[in-house]
Formats: sequence, structure tokens, C-alpha cells
Amino acid sequence: MRDRVGGAAAPIIAAAGVGKCFGALTVLDGVDFSVARGEAVGIVGPNGAGKTTLFNVLSGAFPPSAGSVSYDGRDVTALGAAQRCRLGVARSHQVPRPFGGMTVFENLHVAATVGGALRGRAAHRACLDSLELCGMLQLANRRADTLGLLDRKRLEMARALATEPQLLLLDEIGGGLSDGEAVELVGIIRQILSRGLTVVWIEHMVHVLLQVVLRLVCMESGRIIADGDPKRVMHDAAVIEAYLGSVSS
Repeated sequence: MRDRVGGAAAPIIAAAGVGKCFGALTVLDGVDFSVARGEAVGIVGPNGAGKTTLFNVLSGAFPPSAGSVSYDGRDVTALGAAQRCRLGVARSHQVPRPFGGMTVFENLHVAATVGGALRGRAAHRACLDSLELCGMLQLANRRADTLGLLDRKRLEMARALATEPQLLLLDEIGGGLSDGEAVELVGIIRQILSRGLTVVWIEHMVHVLLQVVLRLVCMESGRIIADGDPKRVMHDAAVIEAYLGSVSS
């Protein structure tokens, strides 16, 4: 993976007062959010809380309606997803989106060369490294449209990793997996973290998420309502109410 500069005081990614509106609908409402280099952060919340929209703004897929985004101390608010990817921001999607007519390796090579701007041996090495990390070397020559769900999820991660990111945004990568498959996924993500990458992970399978993250953020109605130690956050009255309704008697 690409060399990283350690010891920097500034967060690797930060959103300051970020808002996002679609017409009259406010999806993000003044979100302040930052992640330190090397952190493993989980994001939870009910459907419609704004979690994926926050990822879209952080990755550059959507411009914010208000506020700013900085990456590694640099204001990137005006940069699109392709530019941010080349700076080191990579993401997966809730629904895997492979190039179905290409092999697994070809999918990764597109990510490495187009997304990561790698060339020649560097691109080849990044693809092989990502395949090995995600346990997909034996599937390198399989067409992506023949893969099952777990392998498509692995391909989503491998393709993001082939860009050689410093920050990896995972959007419900565990969705639809069995508990056994989720265990394999956790193992891969732990290996990713051991390499020094920063991971922010949106996940509805909270019991899986808590096996990895050391910090948990809960969103509701476009705002962050809790942020901190995972156990404390999951016992927070506002979080319980967001998931289950009013906790008052």
C-alpha cells in the first residue's frame, strides 16, 4: 500500500458544518465529523438517517449544500470523487457494482489505473496485493458476474484497495451475509487495519461492526446524535429511541 505520513495532528478526513439538501429535503444538517489517521470508526443509525449521503459527500460523489470537507489538512470541498480517489479516498457501495463482463483481476486493474492513477508494475502489484488480502487470488480470472454475494463483497473491497487508499469508506459491506461469511469479512477488515489504513464503516449488522471498531457514531435525521465508545453509544437513550422509538414510560 502507498506510504503514509504518520504523526500528523490534523485528522485524515473532516466535515465541518456539512449540510446536504435535495430540493426541500434536508438529508444532512450541519454535520461535524472527523476521523484520525489509523482509526476504525463505525457509523450506525436507522434507514434514512443520512449515513450513505455523508459518505457520498466525504468521497466527493455529492457536493455539500453547506459546510466544507478537508482531507489530510487540505480543503477538498470542490474536488470530485475521481480527484479524491487519487488523493487516497476509496469507498465501497451497499450494492456491489462490478464490471460484469470483466474478470476479477481486470476489475481491479481498472481501479488501480483509473482510480489510483497507478501504472505498469505498480498497478499490477497493487492488484495482486489486494487480491491476496481479500482472499481472491484463486478467483482472479473469474468473470465478475459469476461471483456469489460474499465474493462480490470481497471484490468491492479489493477494488477499492487496488487504488492504494489511505482512507477506506465501507458502506454496509456486511449486508446480506450470513454470520459465518461476516466472520470472514471481519478478518479481512482487521488485516486492512493492521496495515495502517483508516476505516470508516457503515453497517446495520451492529454485532459484526463492534468486533472491529473502537469508536461508534450514530446518526438520525441527518445529524450525529452520539459519538464515542461503542458500548456507551449503544446504551445512549437517544440512540435507543432512534432505533426503537420513545423510551419514556
